[in-house]
Amino acid sequence: MTKYVIKRVGMMFLTLFIIITIGFFVLRLMPGSPYSDEVNLTPEAIAALEAKQHLDKPLIVQYAYFMKGVFLENNWGVSITMRPGMNCFDIIKERIPTTLALNVLALLISIPLGIIAGTVAAVFKTKMPDYVISLLVVICISVPSFVFASLLQYFLAGINGWFPLIYNSTGNVQERLTSMVLPILALSFSPIATVCRYLRGELIETMSSEYMLLARTKGLKNYQAIVRHAFRNSMVPLANVIIPMFTRIMGGSMVVEGLFSVPGIGGIMVDSITARDYTLTIAALMFYSFISVATILLVDISYGIIDPRIRLEAKN
Repeated sequence: MTKYVIKRVGMMFLTLFIIITIGFFVLRLMPGSPYSDEVNLTPEAIAALEAKQHLDKPLIVQYAYFMKGVFLENNWGVSITMRPGMNCFDIIKERIPTTLALNVLALLISIPLGIIAGTVAAVFKTKMPDYVISLLVVICISVPSFVFASLLQYFLAGINGWFPLIYNSTGNVQERLTSMVLPILALSFSPIATVCRYLRGELIETMSSEYMLLARTKGLKNYQAIVRHAFRNSMVPLANVIIPMFTRIMGGSMVVEGLFSVPGIGGIMVDSITARDYTLTIAALMFYSFISVATILLVDISYGIIDPRIRLEAKN
């Protein structure tokens, strides 16, 4: 198992290296420079600023400077245009708590609601509750989170005024939490539908198994057999669906944070690309990439623990 984990960790760091390299070249090949839109700077001043950031060097030389800073100096650079001179990861660290709170709360809401909906759909299979829940599942999976965010913003905040239109970063704890309700809801619909769909399928398959028939013939009522046997066995494969769900929620939060003006990392990612702040964009990309590959690593390790065949294949 140790050899399997070491191999997966090595693949994780290789994946991060490839992502950073591709991201670096894609950003630097974009037309213009971070100072292209600066109308108050003379050409000489722009040239001096570009020389300071090594932007006047050939692309491969810029890449060498960047990699030297990352691997030898543990330095990801400073923000070029958005917050000039400030260390990129200091900017990221400021916004990590808000982004994590938004995404963790969305996940904590999604799991129990998805479990309840999936259980109801399985118990009432081919009946009206199942049809209604299945229709809602299709809608929630098909429609992107930013569409739900726009609808919630329009109806619940704009027309009815039940919630703030944008995130209130200057209010007290209660006001900040209230302003996070709509972003959390927008991020929750798709995960709820995902959990519901998988649990419904697993429960239906489990409820038709022979040991469930045996449990009912021994005198257990239908709901007792479901709670004691079917539900527990159906949750095992669902665990590996829930783990990567956090990454998908964080991907959707990039746009949702922008719509609600949430001061999170997603907003930095979008704004830094627009402002051509190369170093800050790479730092934000690194954060999201690390979360993604770490999630994949957890899934792989959990599969290795659950299924010994995977560990045996890794040795070959």
